[in-house]
Order: sequence, then C-alpha cells, then structure tokens
Amino acid sequence: MIETLKQVFGYTSFRPNQLDIITNIVSSNDVFAVMPTGGGKSLCYQLPAKLLKGTTVVISPLISLMKDQVDAAVANGLAAACLNSSLNSSEAFSVYRRMRRGELELLYIAPERFAMSSFVDTLKGISICLFAIDEAHCISEWGHDFRPDYLTLSTIKSQFPDVPIAAFTATATAKVQNDIINKLGLHDPFIIRASFNRPNLFYQVQRKIDVETQVLEFLKQHKGKSGIIYRTSRDSVDAMANFLIVNGISALPYHAGLPPETRKKNQEVFRKDEVDVIVATIAFGMGIDKSNVRFVIHADLPKNMESYYQETGRCGRDCEPAACILFYGRQDVAKIKYFINKIEDENERAIALEKMNQTLRYATYNICRRKELLRYFGEHYPQENCAACDVCTGPMEMIDATPEAQIVLSVVSQTGQRFGVGYIIDIVTGANTKRIRELNHLELTSYGEGEGRGKDYWYVIVNELLVREHLQKEDDRYPVLKLTQSGKDVLNGKKYFTMLKRLTVKESEIVQQSIQVVQYGRGVSGTEGQVDKALFEKLRRLRKKLADEQQVPAYIIFHDTTLNDMCKHLPTSIEEMRRLNGIGESKLHRYGNVFIKEINDYLVE
Repeated sequence: MIETLKQVFGYTSFRPNQLDIITNIVSSNDVFAVMPTGGGKSLCYQLPAKLLKGTTVVISPLISLMKDQVDAAVANGLAAACLNSSLNSSEAFSVYRRMRRGELELLYIAPERFAMSSFVDTLKGISICLFAIDEAHCISEWGHDFRPDYLTLSTIKSQFPDVPIAAFTATATAKVQNDIINKLGLHDPFIIRASFNRPNLFYQVQRKIDVETQVLEFLKQHKGKSGIIYRTSRDSVDAMANFLIVNGISALPYHAGLPPETRKKNQEVFRKDEVDVIVATIAFGMGIDKSNVRFVIHADLPKNMESYYQETGRCGRDCEPAACILFYGRQDVAKIKYFINKIEDENERAIALEKMNQTLRYATYNICRRKELLRYFGEHYPQENCAACDVCTGPMEMIDATPEAQIVLSVVSQTGQRFGVGYIIDIVTGANTKRIRELNHLELTSYGEGEGRGKDYWYVIVNELLVREHLQKEDDRYPVLKLTQSGKDVLNGKKYFTMLKRLTVKESEIVQQSIQVVQYGRGVSGTEGQVDKALFEKLRRLRKKLADEQQVPAYIIFHDTTLNDMCKHLPTSIEEMRRLNGIGESKLHRYGNVFIKEINDYLVE
C-alpha cells in the first residue's frame, strides 16, 4: 500500500483514517466513512482500484464532475473512464469495450445509469471488485440533499452479494448515517466518523448592512483569489454578479435559470482559473473538486447546517488557509420562514423550522463558531479558543450584564413564560403594538425598561441567556421562552450574569484576519515562511499552459501545494522532483522535466 501510495499518487504517508479504510476495502469488508471535504476520500477507493483485480465502480451524482475525476485518475496512471449522457455513441462504445475486456480499473457512473436494468446486466458480466458510492447522504431522506435516483442503489447488495460497498459522505448526522447503512444493506460495515473539524478554515459572521458593498470590500482586499459567493435566489445572484463586474471584479453568475450552455461555460472558466469569483445559488457546487478556492461567502442565511458545512467545505481543499464568511440579517429569517410555511406536511415543516433555528443559533450566539458547528454533528471540540473564528480572535471584553439580564428574565416571568423572543423584546423596548395593548402588557413593571437600547442589543442578551441556559426554548413549532433554575437565580440576585462583548472595530480589520494568504516554506530568498512569488507565478503560468493544451483544470496537472514544494526545495533533477509530495511516477514522467527546466531557467536568471 505504501509503495503504491508513493509510486502512483506521489505521497509518502496516509492522511488520518485512509489506511484503515483501504485495509478494510482490500479485505472485502463493507465501509461507511464520514470524511470532511479535503480529507482524501477519493484515494480511499482509487488506491484499492490499483491493487485489486477487477473494476471499481464509482457512483457519483454529478455528470459535470466525472470528466475531471477521470482526468485526475488518468493523470496518476490509473485506467479510468466514465459512462454518462455527455458521451457520443462512439465514445460510449469504446468505454463498453474496455469494460468488457477488463481493462478498466475505475468506472464512474451516475445513479441513473445503475437504474437501467440492461446496464446492470452488463455489470454482471464483468469482474467488479468494489462499489464506491460518493455523496452517500443523497440516499437518505433525512439528509440535506436527498435524491430519489439514489434509492436504486439499495439493490446493489441483492444483485452483487459478494462485492463490497464503500459509502462516503462529508456530512451525516448519526440519524443520516444509520439511514444510509440500512438503505444500502451494508453488512457489519467498518465505520469511520472522521472529525468534522477543518482547522485551515476561518469562520466568521458579519451583520448584514449593505451586503453588496460589504462583499465588494472583501474582494478588493483579496483580488485574484478564487472564491464562491452563495445567494438564495436567482435574482440576487444576477444582481450581485452584475454589481461586482461593474466594480472591476472578475465574476460570473450560476443558477438554474441560466441556459445550460451558459452554466456549463461559467463553471468551466471558473474551474480553469479564468474567472476569480462565481456568484451562485446552491445549484452550484456539490463535489466541486477545485483545490484552490480561498473563500466561500454566504451573503444570505443558509437554510440548514448541513448545507452550510457542505458549501463552506468547497474552500481550502488543498488544506491551506481559507475563509468562510456569513452575512446575517434578521430579514433572512422572514424569507426562510415564508418557504417553510408553504410545506404542506406538518412533520416536514417542523423539521425545516428546527433546522433553521439551529442555523440561527450558529449565526447569533456569541460562542466559538467552530465549537458550535462541530456540536451540531455530535462532535465535542475540546479547546476553549479555536484561534480561527471571529469570536475567538476578535477583540472582546467581559462585562457584567446582570441588570440587563434581569430585565429580560422579569418580562418572561411576568408574561407567564408563554411568549417567544420577538414579543418579549417588544415589551422590553417599550413597543406600543396592538397585541401588547390587548394583553394589557403595557401595565407590566418591566415594560419599556430597555427602551434606551435598540432591539439588536436585546437579541444579543437573549441569545447569551440561552447559551448559558438561564433561558430555554420550549420545543414547539412556535418556541416560547422558559426560565430555568439558574435563570431564576439570576432574576432573584443569587447569581451574576457576565458576557463577552465585541469591541467596535472596522469590519475590514476582522476580515483581514479571516484569510491568510498561503504561507510557503523556505523560498529562493531563504526567508522562512515566505515564497519567491516570481518563481511561483512562472510555475503557475506553465501549469496553466499545459492544462489548456490538455483541456483540463490546472489542479489536475499539479495542486498549488506541489508548486509550493517546488518553490521550497528547488528540484533540479528527476530524483529531487520525485521526493516532492503529489508527484507520482506517471506525473513525473509526463511533467517532471518541463518543470525542472523552468526552475533551472529561473535560477540562472
């Protein structure tokens, strides 16, 4: 395994969990693996495909990505192909011929292809060593991206009882995990739940004021960096893309309302680094295998935490620093609730509302973003300070907010613990609404005690009281606030209430922390942590030229991290180049000398 890892893929060691997964696959055991984006899941089935006799069938949801996946495998020296509707009859016939001859180590198909009984009959006529199912959460109705076509995969075990199945996903709660295992009929599977933590990602939430201008300010500071901006509607995608283009940003839109050829072209130029920014709805991105995305911006509140994690996972796949920025305004909640209320099934509506509330907790509570994100997936983050989110790195001070807490707790108590956050804050701030008048709540002793501060301030106080469990929300479709015993102690003066207060700074200063341009090793200048940028740009241009000639994305030639290693170690021979990470024998043979020449020419200069 180690020898194949180095010779084929160019690495000297496995990432966490990879060796255990591969060992079980080559031992013909079923596997279920939850691995974060960038965790190296493709190696887990590509390396066994090289070792085992027969064909590994990889089931992947997006046809648009299959060519990239095949090109990347072929570049590493694997015999790989895909079968999908984008192939003409001659190309499809060639793949069938290679498949029947046993010449393919990897065959990529969509779940719709497996649903064809004639194709399944063809598979029964060849030697299959493994079924690898990518984006396995699509088979679960509890997952965030359920696809009915995936349900046909539940017949794999009955039709190919002796072939192991390896199911992979980057996002699965315990409930989704059990559902996937049951639907696929995995037999006593080896289960890996890798940490959901992506230590190279910086998480940040900003208050939404003028989101287009806020996004533009960030992009101007990071011009030339590759990134994705998510919006909830097609109109907002078009508006933001046009705004950015007018202001000199290299950007394109992507949504389901565009003609298919336009979508395909826009995605292609983004993958090939010919445009810096894609502004998109969530129709864009599942499985995007672009390693150098440096930021993902959510200009609107995501509808659930699974989607947010999946979408932020599209940056920093090369394990270098990247930024995840969420712009949040309470107006987003009204939009999401509008669509939730249109769901006819009461149970589904309740689930959607709970998912929205979990996302709100992430966006509004003044606690470590990483800790909160991992908590959602059932993972405990042990550190008090992650040093890579706005809460943990922003300027804060601890203040005594006991009087403010007592105002809120008093209103909750005086109204009989029967109302939600918005109504309680209306009373605190002295709003004169029809409902308050009808319920005679103008007469409460705590009515209007907080009118000197805006509603946003009191939302922060309520959120902090919820985080500290002085208040709790009753689990209902319309959750109401209830006092806990510790909340009663604060109200009665038996406990103090302190909270972190963010000091006022320019948003741009926080943004500056959120994305650290990749730090390289020792470059030509000999400065630790710096790279010779001129050499890196020369190598990047060479990579782009080769990629254009072969009509593949640049990362298929070499990842940025491999170019970094070249700048650090300055290889001037094939043997020195062979020692670098990410350069297997196939790539060494195809590209080694041309990159060595570029480095030598630069050193002579």
